[in-house]
Amino acid sequence: MAERVQVLVVGAGLGGLSASLFLAREGVDVLTVERHAGTSVHSRAAGQNWRTMELFHWAGIDREVLEVSPRASQGLRITVATSLAGRVLHRLMNDGSEFDVSTSTTMPAGMAGQDVVEPILLAHAEKAGARVRFRTELTDLVQDDDGVTATLRHRDSGEETVVHADYVVAADGGRSGIRARLGIGTTGLDALSHCLGVVFDADLGDRVQAGVTDLFYLQHGDFTAGLVNTDLPDRYVFAPDYFPEKGESPADFTHDRLVSMIRAATDLPQLEPEIVWTGSWEIAARLADRFRAGRVFLVGDAAKVTPPTGGQGGNTAVGDGADIAWKLAAVLRGEAGPALLDTYEAERKPIARMIIDTSLHNMKQRMHPGLDVSGIGEPEDMLNAILGFRYRSTAVLTEEPDDGSRVEDINAPTGRPGFRAPGLASTVDLLGQSWVLLGTDDGWTSAATEAGIDCHVVKDELFASRYGLSRGGASLVRPDGVVAWRAKEPVNDPAGELRRVLDAVLSR
Repeated sequence: MAERVQVLVVGAGLGGLSASLFLAREGVDVLTVERHAGTSVHSRAAGQNWRTMELFHWAGIDREVLEVSPRASQGLRITVATSLAGRVLHRLMNDGSEFDVSTSTTMPAGMAGQDVVEPILLAHAEKAGARVRFRTELTDLVQDDDGVTATLRHRDSGEETVVHADYVVAADGGRSGIRARLGIGTTGLDALSHCLGVVFDADLGDRVQAGVTDLFYLQHGDFTAGLVNTDLPDRYVFAPDYFPEKGESPADFTHDRLVSMIRAATDLPQLEPEIVWTGSWEIAARLADRFRAGRVFLVGDAAKVTPPTGGQGGNTAVGDGADIAWKLAAVLRGEAGPALLDTYEAERKPIARMIIDTSLHNMKQRMHPGLDVSGIGEPEDMLNAILGFRYRSTAVLTEEPDDGSRVEDINAPTGRPGFRAPGLASTVDLLGQSWVLLGTDDGWTSAATEAGIDCHVVKDELFASRYGLSRGGASLVRPDGVVAWRAKEPVNDPAGELRRVLDAVLSR
């Protein structure tokens, strides 16, 4: 007899564990399986942008994430140079103070690595009720109108388990076996570069600025590479490119060669670095043709692979997981119609496209000046892409006229439907748990009570200004903190209007 579960999550990376945590917090019965023995041991995908920290705040883990990476509050420096003490080609960031997001959010950014964030997500997902099984892989998947039947195999014992789920979240990485099984293609660029990741311990002295995140893109005469410090004292990640088309492979990078490269990169010819770990990966820019096939949804790298130049791959994976979680929970509880699930691709795919294109432009500037970006979209200001992104779907009642913009200026938030609700100190803790109506006076309270949603009156001129409301107006905010609809001014029948709006945005 098949094991029953509401949602099966395949993959326990940032996207899969975020989906698991947010689903479990909604009371959904979720089983997560991961083919590896545990969470990531590499600090790849380091850094949590303000939107991610907003989601983590609502999940109750933001403090823990900040505590495991004290560098986050101390600054960020990004330098393109020939070597650590060599010629500076570009100084992209001096100390992080260039990031003034105070008009849009009260959240701080984080700088924790994937290796410390994933265990936090795992612990809280399990505490909320999610079941997680490592060393377990999916070997078969069949879906019909009633659900998805998956065959799981434990990689050590070989024991097989059949699981019947209402829905599946495919978070199984850039080479997603589920995506291939479903026949979903991808478009984009493969093998933009091949990287060797090298974790090493050494005392670099004043070559790296102490106490901050100090990221270097190195365009050395003999190699291109990234180098960044970590939260462990005297531990660094060095990531040089290698070139299979020239016959190179990771095996060519012997211990002595790596030591020589690190010495050249740091301008410390006598340095004796201790190599702790090495691994390799391919940098690509690919987008899945579809994010959904029936009852299966792609999240994270299964949905898109983006270059690391910009640091948004892990952040968008978290965003994917949080987005599909609240929508699945609403449908499973019967609060929304099944068509709400169509909004996942409608909303998240344009974000993925925008982040991929912007990261490619960053890659040309920072690492590969010869990269041809003529065939891709124009870059967006990354702060606006992170905090000023726009959703268009049936879960948003867009105001007319629609100016067609993908983002808005975070220094002048409008409170329009489809954009993030401006994160004010007076509202941040009112959002992120359920649908909520924010009003400027008591005129909407009984309508919200009748509709079964929370209502908060915020008598604050800054709130009314940022949300674009006159006295008697109200803003309907989704569980993900995005404005679904607003009434700028009072309406004649608040209860009837709110019922109509909720039926529309929830596909009821």
